[in-house]
Amino acid sequence: MADFLDIRPLTRSAFAPFGEVIEADAASMRLINGGTTERFHALATVEAAGEGARVIINLFRGQPRSFPYDVDMMERHPFGSQSFSPISGRPFLVVVSEDDGGRPGRPQVFFARGDQGVNYRRNVWHHPLMALGQTSDFLVVDRDGPGNNLEEFFFDPPYVIKEPAP
Repeated sequence: MADFLDIRPLTRSAFAPFGEVIEADAASMRLINGGTTERFHALATVEAAGEGARVIINLFRGQPRSFPYDVDMMERHPFGSQSFSPISGRPFLVVVSEDDGGRPGRPQVFFARGDQGVNYRRNVWHHPLMALGQTSDFLVVDRDGPGNNLEEFFFDPPYVIKEPAP
């Protein structure tokens, strides 16, 4: 029998063990440029560890997933954080796990609105990008540099995500 995963709304408090939610927050807003621009300040902290490491900005174009969807693997990045901010304005799923003795525990699934992004901290188990509905572009900030910054784990059997409700 399949082990189905529930989908919860993405909130700062629910996601706090894994990183930060990136969204316009009135508490962090400052007016700049003579009052013509609202700056939402310090929404996430970028991590880039190791000699020769640098922070880079990427564009990822994610293909939509089909449901039900088997979550059969998770990955983590030991030397750097990784953020995903949708620039197509479309929602996406965020799948994360707490560490359970060097492997991911039971995954948690969050529904991110098209105006929310996430920043995974270093060493946080997460599933690769999960676009919904149609091809979507994401601004991704992560670490570049020497060293193996990718660890993968494969579940057997996989966990299953049912169709996300609109």
